[in-house]
Amino acid sequence: MRVGLDAQLAVGTATGIGEFVRGLAEALRARSDLEVVSLAAPWLDPWRFDRRVAWDQALLPASALRARCELLHCASGTAPLVGAPYVVTVHDVAWLRVQQHARWYARAYFGRFALARYARARALMVDSRFSRDELLETAHLEPAAVSVVEPGVAAAFAALERAPDERPFVLAVGTVERRKNLEVAIRALRAHPGLRLVSVGPATPYADECRRIAAACGVSGAVEFRGYVTPDELLDLYARCAFAAVPSRYEGFGYGVAQARCAGVPIVAADSSSLPDVAGGAATLVAPDDEAGWSDAFGAVLAARGAAEHRAAEDRPRAIARFDWSTAAAAVVAVYRGALGRPPPG
Repeated sequence: MRVGLDAQLAVGTATGIGEFVRGLAEALRARSDLEVVSLAAPWLDPWRFDRRVAWDQALLPASALRARCELLHCASGTAPLVGAPYVVTVHDVAWLRVQQHARWYARAYFGRFALARYARARALMVDSRFSRDELLETAHLEPAAVSVVEPGVAAAFAALERAPDERPFVLAVGTVERRKNLEVAIRALRAHPGLRLVSVGPATPYADECRRIAAACGVSGAVEFRGYVTPDELLDLYARCAFAAVPSRYEGFGYGVAQARCAGVPIVAADSSSLPDVAGGAATLVAPDDEAGWSDAFGAVLAARGAAEHRAAEDRPRAIARFDWSTAAAAVVAVYRGALGRPPPG
């Protein structure tokens, strides 16, 4: 098989989808039963709406045609109107559920327009059972056409050695946008003088709101917005943090939870969307808008840091086995074969 993989969101300041694409591409290249071609335009900013549409609808199908791909894997949740046969990874349907504050044309393109493209796909993959349920609720699709394929986590997280700072900080990884709900973690700091919060991820206008909340709570000096960091910097933060916080109201998968588990980091996470499933019993779960509950959870981890570290270390081998990229790649290849009508090998 010769498969084109849409890798445009791995360009520049890659977020969770970029991490997904990079890991999947590496795992697919390690296999001998297909040829994978990463399709991307490094000169094109994927975070401008007009350029994203130009990539999806013109440059991506043209690139797949030039590369003589039998199948196109649209790995970023969007697909072209014309071009090669394709499969899609649908990471979530947030644009239809929780992005009402976004511009109407973005909601239309990433929402209903995308759903119409899914109906024409040879097959669909989602990152979690939650995302499968959400997709089937919002689109008229055959359930058999939608496969759950959990992403892997980079091996560097499994090899990381923990060395928490004496002065504790909580790490929050992800784009600073409203659905990620960083504000509840900021408010939780009020009860814990000396605890810092380090936020890692690209900013949206919501970041300014979070700064105003921190100022109103008197914790501005305890909140650091790092923006996008390199993979090495991210690993260093996971090694040194006291625990990770994932307060999102809506996540199709929740890389912050999976990465923290593979790194052996204690976790406080929201009991919403896909997060309880991805946490697998390894996180302290709190309702996303329960401010007192988040404050209490932070306090409980800080009061028993040794015990929290021990539980996270015990869970780590299970997480590493679950979020293994070679396992994910095998499942993806099975979907490719089905989409092209090819029987399993052997």
